[in-house]
Amino acid sequence: MFTPSFLNGVEYLKISVLGCGRWAAFLAWYTESLGNQVMVWGRETSKRYQRLQDTRKNDFLMLPKQVSLSHSLDETISFGEIVIISISSQSLRSLGKQLHALGNIENKTFVLCMKGLEIGTGERLSRILLEELGAGIKVAVWVGPGHVQDFIKGIPNCMVIGSDDIAVTRQIVDEFSSNLIRFYYGTDLLGIEIGAAAKNVVGIAAGMLDGLQYTSLKGALMARGTKELSNLIEAMGGDPMTVYGLSHLGDYEATLFSLHSNNRRFGEDFVRGEVSDTLAEGVYTVEALMDLARIYKIELPICQAVYNIIKGSQDIKGELLSLFLRPVKAE
Repeated sequence: MFTPSFLNGVEYLKISVLGCGRWAAFLAWYTESLGNQVMVWGRETSKRYQRLQDTRKNDFLMLPKQVSLSHSLDETISFGEIVIISISSQSLRSLGKQLHALGNIENKTFVLCMKGLEIGTGERLSRILLEELGAGIKVAVWVGPGHVQDFIKGIPNCMVIGSDDIAVTRQIVDEFSSNLIRFYYGTDLLGIEIGAAAKNVVGIAAGMLDGLQYTSLKGALMARGTKELSNLIEAMGGDPMTVYGLSHLGDYEATLFSLHSNNRRFGEDFVRGEVSDTLAEGVYTVEALMDLARIYKIELPICQAVYNIIKGSQDIKGELLSLFLRPVKAE
């Protein structure tokens, strides 16, 4: 159980947020709004951290003055009982090694608010953290639909918390639920993580269809993309129905259609020959999914098409349209 602190008789938790991008800043803003004490860590050389330190603002929100900022990882880890991590997925293993070297992690709960798979291994993020910090630590993931731009306007949404330990899941849901975010319990961590990561790849494909003026095909893309990833989750030993929940299908509106979606925008810019200046995790995830497809000997035609295009296929339209012209068979 979390051990609350008290200030003037009011109960609160100490929360550390590792990362200073737009989602990390929102998580600090949100958890502080629930009455908790929050400290945000960013690298001293990071332009995002420097901007928060100088102005307490980014392009979307202003951090309350009660939120502390630190470029000391040791100080930030020591501060929080709950440690929220929101960084690039490919940087997690390196961060895990740093945390292990610092120590003082045994009694903390780590919440991964990020989506992706490791290139070269296809490893899930929760597994990476367990490998680096030790099997005894408590790890959960927080995923699902929602954009900072909508949340700060007071537009609510539903999200999911998943862990291999249902007690940890329930504690986080109880602490972080509000009228702005309604949380659901996730019971299939493998399926949640694969689904949450893979929806970004489908988002890139959706953006490519937008760029080619084939937006009407996104309905078929949604249906087949969901089925494709359910097959992978089942092959890996997860529940194939998990992909139809909030972590994947439930996040499609925010990822395949929203103007705020980095992955959709990347796909649209790519087929138009424009350079995207936003982080699109699906670019890395599709490489990891190709690794998993080989390991589990399963076809992932949408992911394969996105991979081929990003890696230099000259026939972008042909690659995408081939997905909808495959041999006739029962759905």
